[in-house]
Amino acid sequence: MTDSVLLALGLTLFAGLATGIGSLLAFFTSTTNTKFLSFALGFSAGVMIYVSMIEIFVKAQDSLVSALGSPFGNWITVISFFVGMILIALIDKFIPKQSNPHEVKKVEDMNQAESLINDPSLLKMGTFAALAIGIHNFPEGIATFASTLQDPGLGIAIAVAIAIHNIPEGIAVSVPVYFATGSKRKAFKLSFLSGLSEPIGAIAAYLLLMPILNDVMFGIIFAGVAGIMVFISLDELLPAAKKYDEAHTSIYGLIGGMAVMAVSLLLFL
Repeated sequence: MTDSVLLALGLTLFAGLATGIGSLLAFFTSTTNTKFLSFALGFSAGVMIYVSMIEIFVKAQDSLVSALGSPFGNWITVISFFVGMILIALIDKFIPKQSNPHEVKKVEDMNQAESLINDPSLLKMGTFAALAIGIHNFPEGIATFASTLQDPGLGIAIAVAIAIHNIPEGIAVSVPVYFATGSKRKAFKLSFLSGLSEPIGAIAAYLLLMPILNDVMFGIIFAGVAGIMVFISLDELLPAAKKYDEAHTSIYGLIGGMAVMAVSLLLFL
């Protein structure tokens, strides 16, 4: 493997295993810092939206137009962008609401459920929660991997943004698993392992896509990645940020994330 592939795999692993940080927060803190989480989720959304529309979509368009000409290359870019959105929307649709890792939960929920511990009826819900985050994060691994291969600086920014939004996912997975089993160790283990779906997605992308990767395939994947990240930001990150804090904190985070990404693109990428 080349250094760029190893870096891409490493960044994807880092982003995925951030679910373990959320799990630890659920076990070792008594309250959720809702303002911080709201700002962080808004910041993550700002980074992902800005970089998707300003950088990733444009690079995909340039690649496809160069290979296929205009207007056909432009049409394929737009179609690929919305196919990415449809893909992640379908994944969300088939995840049961009670098991969806993006349903907001707080650290306090852990204490409120003491009376439910060892309730057998919750075991299924806890297992589905861990599986749901694994399924949902698989395309995020592909997104981080593909972005890093194209531009390591871009990949780092995306990996950090995804890692931030995986922290509350770790809380969301740990809480129902703890409800189901009464075991903090098992809840942490399943939450931690669910994050492995992102590097697995990266490995799948490496094995399946690298042999056929050319300008057209790269453009299609990159446009799809932009669609996936915009959908995640609008459908999950911003609504979750608003639920954690109903004030303007999430919007300030969104603007901050866009500003940081804009400056980094001008200075470093």
